[in-house]
Amino acid sequence: MPGDEESDGSIPESADAVVTAADVAAARERIADVVHETPLDVSTTFAEMSGAASVGLKLENMQRTGSFKIRGAYNTMATLPAEAKARGVVAASAGNHAQGVALAGRLLDIDTTVVVPEVTPAAKITATRGYGAEVLVEGDIYERSYERALELADEEGYEFVHPFDDAGVIAGQGTVGAEIREQYPEVDTVLVSIGGGGLISGVATALKAHDPDIRVIGVQPEGAAHAKPSLERDEIHRLSDIDTAAEGIADARLLGKTFAVLRERVDDVVSVSDREMAVAVTLLAERAKTVAEAAGAAPVAALLSKKVDAADEHVACVVSGGNVDLTEHADLTRTGLFELDRYAEARLHVREWPAALGRVGDIVSGRGAGLDAVERADRTPDDPPNRTPVTVGVEGTGRDHLGEVFASLDDADGIAVSSHTLG
Repeated sequence: MPGDEESDGSIPESADAVVTAADVAAARERIADVVHETPLDVSTTFAEMSGAASVGLKLENMQRTGSFKIRGAYNTMATLPAEAKARGVVAASAGNHAQGVALAGRLLDIDTTVVVPEVTPAAKITATRGYGAEVLVEGDIYERSYERALELADEEGYEFVHPFDDAGVIAGQGTVGAEIREQYPEVDTVLVSIGGGGLISGVATALKAHDPDIRVIGVQPEGAAHAKPSLERDEIHRLSDIDTAAEGIADARLLGKTFAVLRERVDDVVSVSDREMAVAVTLLAERAKTVAEAAGAAPVAALLSKKVDAADEHVACVVSGGNVDLTEHADLTRTGLFELDRYAEARLHVREWPAALGRVGDIVSGRGAGLDAVERADRTPDDPPNRTPVTVGVEGTGRDHLGEVFASLDDADGIAVSSHTLG
């Protein structure tokens, strides 16, 4: 496919041949009236949890369209020739680039078509259409959507706006790094999610030109961890399978431009599990009062799970996006609470259902816990014939607290706890 170095070997000779700090500065001026300079929120809680001297959260989830993607999309589309603008553009995206392209198209009066994979959250599709783009849902994974977008570019004469392997896109994303430099001048280490590598390429370019000693570390999901083996082998490694809840960074490989920049300007890449990202999503909501998608929470996950040695350092985490369905966010936070030993499920046998529901609720609340879910369970041969099986979800402050709640339920008249998820 065009731009895929695995078929044509087109890897630029140097990072400077792709993007420079001057390109980022020009992009910043170009997009200044369009994007927000997002806040950098210093978190004492995350500093204490990680051992860092301080932690700054660069909140790109508060950007227009809910992610950083508008920066690069607008920068590239604003510089297209007039004839290309008149023909219209096409893009492929798992959601955030789609919204960036759609909004940029509306602002620049360019017709946009976006191909998204079937795994794209409904909220992202709805928002993209709301910005005026035509959205085509095609392909079980991003790679299929990407191929279809390239076909449309050939068939219809559209200009293809690449989500990451484009010099203008990379320069636009680099404005995040320029803002970090000004908002957090003491920064030692910056953690950035990697999907295809556009964001980290731009951020590293902006930061390294200012101070080569600033560490820039990429973060990927374990189920889409292609960047580190690529850098270790000094050749692009393409994954044959992707398996992660972080659909925003579920890419199979770097491409030529991003590979060239990463191998010169990124210091290391680490990976995190989906469960570690769920914990980060949960703590960002609870302690930082901010909504992040799994991809956006990956840098915080790497920090809190000690995948990066940040002791006594000033660390910036780019929270790159917050476009997540409410049901998905609820699922992520529930998983996060499980991992933090603050949520557990139990199977009860109760007498006098459904009147027993009130007693269960009173006992749980009386112990200072929260009854999150109650559901009558399917009966099994092991269930007592004169009792109704019920499953409950309980949120507490920790393992000991939840154990006390379940002990109180088990001691209550007409209620027996047959099993629970506490170890």
